[in-house]
Amino acid sequence: MDTKLHTALPPADPTLRNPPQQAESQIEEGSDPQQWNWLEASPGKLAAGLLFGVIFGFLLQKGGVAKFDILIGVLLLENFVVVKIMVTAIIVGMVGSYLLRRMGVIELQINETKYGADIIGGLIFGVGFGLLGYCPGTNAAALGQGNLDALVGVAGLVLGSYIYALNSKFSTKAVSRWGQRGKLTLPQLVGVSPGVFVAIAAPALAGLLWLLDIAGY
Repeated sequence: MDTKLHTALPPADPTLRNPPQQAESQIEEGSDPQQWNWLEASPGKLAAGLLFGVIFGFLLQKGGVAKFDILIGVLLLENFVVVKIMVTAIIVGMVGSYLLRRMGVIELQINETKYGADIIGGLIFGVGFGLLGYCPGTNAAALGQGNLDALVGVAGLVLGSYIYALNSKFSTKAVSRWGQRGKLTLPQLVGVSPGVFVAIAAPALAGLLWLLDIAGY
């Protein structure tokens, strides 16, 4: 009787071994561009990252954006050097990444848009920028050129990273779920193709640079 009972039972559904939520989390974890194990990366990629980091810091310092008075001038709308540098970088990065993607050289790794995390993170960043006078990149450049006040920023970065790591479980279940929009881009948001967006945005930003220059900024 036991034998008949066992043979009459349907085979176990293999999908029950991996519940949908667990399977979904595994997929998301594998496709998350932030889940990058740098210890397993090739030495060439690590060397390239170090090289471009040094070049980036060198250009920041030479551009003058590691100086406290210039950065505070941006917040007071008295100095637009940083704005012009950022707009130029956006134009070059936008056009360059679009062309490289069209040629198949690169593949975009887009983080998910989460309004809650973006807004709260932006507010914290803005308050820190206003109080210290440096952002993370310019803070590192300022420390490299010998600005001792940048040491306060380094301490804040370390402490903030530690506090964030302690609260990552809470933020993942709460803040990160507010206003999830998926991998959203500006062309998708305005409903145009990437090529059309670049063709309109790049000249518009170049015009903004020209206006700032004409106005004496």
